[in-house]
Amino acid sequence: MSVYENFPVANLDENQLQKITQLEKELRKETNENIVLIAYDEKDE
Repeated sequence: MSVYENFPVANLDENQLQKITQLEKELRKETNENIVLIAYDEKDE
């Protein structure tokens, strides 16, 4: 079993996605790096 099977992409609503996008922009400004945030949802076994 792959580690990725335990962490599917999180199901986020539009407001939550906007928050992540805003944080990406802030981090890019602060670090001068191309920051990309990815949200995963840990599967319950």
